[in-house]
Amino acid sequence: MKIWKAVAAAALSAALFHLGTGLHPIAWFTWLAPLPMLLLAPRAGAATAPVAGFFAWAVGQAAMWPYFLNVIDMPLPAVVASQLGMALVFGLAAAAFRALLLRGRPLSAATVVPAAWVVTEYVVSLALPHGAWWSLAYTQAEVLPVVQSASATGVWGITFLLMAVPSAIAAVLRLATSSARSAVLHPITPATRAAVLRPTTTAARSAGGEASVACPCSDGVRVAAVFGAVVLLALGYGGWRLRTAPAPQTAKVALVATDQPNDVIALDSPQGRDLVDRYASRVEQLASDGARVVVLPEKTFLADDATLPTLARPLTRIARTHRVDVVAGLVRSRGGVRYNVALDFPAGGGEPVEYTKHHLIPGLEDDLRPGNSLAFTPNTRWGLIICKDLDYPGLVRAYRAEGATALFAPAWDFGDDGWLHSRIAVVRGVENGLAIARVPRAGQVTVSDPNGRIVAEAATSDAEFVTVTTALPAPTAATLYARLGDWFAWLCMALLVLTLGTPLLRPRRAKRATRPEQV
Repeated sequence: MKIWKAVAAAALSAALFHLGTGLHPIAWFTWLAPLPMLLLAPRAGAATAPVAGFFAWAVGQAAMWPYFLNVIDMPLPAVVASQLGMALVFGLAAAAFRALLLRGRPLSAATVVPAAWVVTEYVVSLALPHGAWWSLAYTQAEVLPVVQSASATGVWGITFLLMAVPSAIAAVLRLATSSARSAVLHPITPATRAAVLRPTTTAARSAGGEASVACPCSDGVRVAAVFGAVVLLALGYGGWRLRTAPAPQTAKVALVATDQPNDVIALDSPQGRDLVDRYASRVEQLASDGARVVVLPEKTFLADDATLPTLARPLTRIARTHRVDVVAGLVRSRGGVRYNVALDFPAGGGEPVEYTKHHLIPGLEDDLRPGNSLAFTPNTRWGLIICKDLDYPGLVRAYRAEGATALFAPAWDFGDDGWLHSRIAVVRGVENGLAIARVPRAGQVTVSDPNGRIVAEAATSDAEFVTVTTALPAPTAATLYARLGDWFAWLCMALLVLTLGTPLLRPRRAKRATRPEQV
């Protein structure tokens, strides 16, 4: 194969990956990104396909390196391992697609790429200290019929769809091309037609694998039918879930944030006392206007036992007077140990409820100690959670299992990643049938309903103080994902074993349905 064709296919996939992933993905490009590489794979040599696939992903993700290295302070070895590791997975998946297609196993070929990618995402979510932060699924957070699949399969089902569609298209097009070429080179006579349509013997089926006939066109129809049914099932399920919007609760939630100052402020400093006064004034006004809960961002203040009353006194008074829950994020120091906490000052007064962030950002929060328990507002089943904890599907699922009806999330983003972080929270809500109210510094303030609709949203950069107020959406019934967890990721592991393992146990067909082209 001419090298320029491999370079062109890799470059086109890289461009589409760049546009369809990252901090500001364009959702429909994500579906197209693998297609040029998968169209190339069966026409390329055994070494060309994985190498081109490796570079397609690596180049497509190059723009993310400054974010990882300079914004969230990931160590260089971790960035190299994660980014080039995923590039290697895509290259190997392209090679497996090629090998299976050329062995006459198009259904397995179309399955191996999405199954491999889901398994990789799942393993990475368990092995690395970032949870399911990185997944192709979040690119579809605003494509509501697609994102509903998360309520049944978690993000893994959406990732499967994103890789399965281009894999199936590439397999069908390859088979159609082979069929058309065969028809031109070898016109079908009545005798050859009978031979093609004649059922194979049991022994031949055992040796040949998936198909009982060796006709590329019939293989293509089967691949199109199977994966078309999968897509229609997913979209039909999404449409069914979206047929009605969840009814709003009577409670009104208000989120208030400021990006100034862009630091954690000690409560015993002049700036700290001034910021407390400004927040308290806004919280009281929101409570007077009917807010049932007011949520402030993550790590707004630095407090110890001696200075905490500077914040607690005004917020407790407002909570007691107006019967409003006030949730504030701060760094709390006890006995020389610091914790990232969310404090709920309960409606009607009483002792604050404290939630400690479970999953701290490596490098940026090494001076903090994590927590390990759930926390709810005393008078309701509203759960408290903080920023990065929403990257972990299991934690949100645990809240749902304990009866949470909504989650309030103080957070702190890094400006340019505000859209992505807010949509990760949206998808967690869809997975578990929960409303999520998330208020960051330097990000997107959002309230989403259990189906992923954005009920209210504002950018914290729009004003010195940004406020979002809306009725809190009610939860849906517990979702399949909330009940069964990561069952779909395990199903993909089984599919991967079957697609890769079965051909090793069977001899090649005597005559392949497709052959690599010499271009």
